[in-house]
Amino acid sequence: MKKTAIMASIILGASTGACLVGCQGQVKLDYPETKTVDTVDVYFGTQVADPYRWLEDDNSEETAEWVKQQNAVTNSYLESIPFRGKLKEQFTALSNYEKMGTPWKEEGKYYFYKNDGLQNQSVLFECDSLGGEAKVLLDPNKLSDDGTVSLSSISFSKDRKYLAYVISRSGSDWNEIYVMNTETGEVLEDHIMWAKFTGASWKGDGFYYSAYDAPTDGKGLSAKNEFQKVYYHKLGTPQSSDHLEYVNKQHPLRFYQLGVSDDERFLFLYESDGEGNAIYVKDTKKPNAQYVCIADDMSKDNSVVHADEKRILMTTNDDAPNYKVVEFSTSNLGVNKGKTLIAENENLLEGITLAGDKIIAVYMENIANHAYLLDSNGNRIREIAMPTVGSVGFSSSFKHNEVFYSFSSYTFPGTIYKYDIEKDESTKIFSPKVDFNPEDYVTEQISYPSKDSTMVNMFITYKKGLEKNGKNPVFLYGYGGFNISLNPGFSAMRIPFIQNGGIYAVANLRGGGEFGETWHQAGTKLNKQNVFDDFISAAEYLVAQGYTSPEHIAINGGSNGGLLVGAVVNQRPDLFRVAVPQVGVMDMLRYHKFTIGWNWASDYGRSDDNEEMFKYLHAYSPLHNIKNDGTAYPAIMVTTADHDDRVVPAHSFKYAATLQAANTGDQPKIIRIDSKAGHGGGKPIAKVIEEQTDIYSFIMHNLGMEIK
Repeated sequence: MKKTAIMASIILGASTGACLVGCQGQVKLDYPETKTVDTVDVYFGTQVADPYRWLEDDNSEETAEWVKQQNAVTNSYLESIPFRGKLKEQFTALSNYEKMGTPWKEEGKYYFYKNDGLQNQSVLFECDSLGGEAKVLLDPNKLSDDGTVSLSSISFSKDRKYLAYVISRSGSDWNEIYVMNTETGEVLEDHIMWAKFTGASWKGDGFYYSAYDAPTDGKGLSAKNEFQKVYYHKLGTPQSSDHLEYVNKQHPLRFYQLGVSDDERFLFLYESDGEGNAIYVKDTKKPNAQYVCIADDMSKDNSVVHADEKRILMTTNDDAPNYKVVEFSTSNLGVNKGKTLIAENENLLEGITLAGDKIIAVYMENIANHAYLLDSNGNRIREIAMPTVGSVGFSSSFKHNEVFYSFSSYTFPGTIYKYDIEKDESTKIFSPKVDFNPEDYVTEQISYPSKDSTMVNMFITYKKGLEKNGKNPVFLYGYGGFNISLNPGFSAMRIPFIQNGGIYAVANLRGGGEFGETWHQAGTKLNKQNVFDDFISAAEYLVAQGYTSPEHIAINGGSNGGLLVGAVVNQRPDLFRVAVPQVGVMDMLRYHKFTIGWNWASDYGRSDDNEEMFKYLHAYSPLHNIKNDGTAYPAIMVTTADHDDRVVPAHSFKYAATLQAANTGDQPKIIRIDSKAGHGGGKPIAKVIEEQTDIYSFIMHNLGMEIK
């Protein structure tokens, strides 16, 4: 691919005003004028213009001024929505309920996260017995004044004297690691910088972590991340003296993480190229021990889930698209030396956890979790009954037989249970008190045919008594990528939309993980159009069945889901009234050039792979397929954030600028650019409420809804 230099420069316009009226008669907004440049890339003989390339520079004063002017237009528009303030009050009230994470037991102590309601970050507690007096072990709210510092993970030393905690600032993927004395609460001088995609794995008087070299020239939020390294940090020493445990100089675009077994005997080195991962094991009891590979196919997903002195258990989809569990003898480690402990079956195995001498296996059966109790040899004993159709997460350990789990669904807030293995009984230990009545709502699970007749699943949730009159507002959500499943789950933020007559719909598209690796692969690379067809068909089904009509449909998705929204809006602008692509991958030709974007090639392919792949990406890339011929587009609000170093803001910047310059009708095309926020993880509740208020205000206003 040959690239030319940026040739031209036009001064940014100074207009910041916005003119608007109600959703039934929009007046075209007065957008800031965005300069263009004569940048052209050549892909396999095809010239592709990139007139807003300059917006990729997240450090320039010009980009900062553009952001300021865009936010002025967006804020003016949103502030004019009559019910926005009332909706924020409702979101705040609905969010103000006590929340608790699933407890876990460690060396005789119990730990859990809890949030009183509107705390920006959940607090880590420790207690001797559940229900007894609990003390605050770590309060992330004290790490910043505005809640924008969040916990990414924690890890105790073997003697529980020290707690390593990993933080993120303003939602960035960059991590810092600190160490606290759990007895005194003192934070030690140990401080790790430029860690990324890592936890802290303790061994002895220190821990392993993964990091990159410190970025230069202020490009920490956009530069490509290369040569991830694994280090060992010994307490009381500076980071500069940390031992380099592993680096692969032959493969700069791979991830490396290291885990340690509970007894600290085994080190597990994970190597990933973005599609799957290999696993290497080092037995530290052996003199001059070397890493031994036990899984070498990086196109497969492999994960060690348990290790003791006799055996190592690993989940894998190698020759098992729905996953199986393989057992290795610790005395005979190597590739293909494991034996199947739990065979693959017709349902997706989402994971296992050990509970004393038993195993709990969680499966996805028709997009709902089912849990089973197994003996130590993988033989099924019984199914563990769940409250209803929904999602479950277990907390247990091979060191004891106490089991806890959390359960939720679309109208079932996250509730915590303790499970008695001997009695086969679940006892509720925490139930949130949300200000709504679940009995007033219904969740319906349906399947519909996609364009190629493949049957696709969808959940729709609405208030009882809803009529199929073709006029019901719909909020249609999708993702469809990276083997990620959209399991049923609860969010208080959806309640006002549904209370006011709306339907919340979630489509389980190809590309996701709901039906195993085969379902995932059916939505990747040269099959990516299947994902868009599945989503479009979901909307068409809702129309055909009388639930709604195109002028009442809003669509939403984030990250890969933002790409989904951008692509289907270009392909079927007539089918939707409103679209909100969040932190989306919008430039499919250059995504791999920023931070860890190269990691997504396993799902997308790359524009420089070959001509066929380039043409396929170019044909659906949201940025490159915006119509400019007067075709009426839906109302669109793009969202991104200044610290998003996962999908850099340039994707959304260039997409929004192109939308505003194109002739796509008079519906608003605005962009909401958050500050001190990233891709979404760890966002404080105050910012979550603000963002959800703006998204739902935009959607409900443009669907003609009102707040009762």
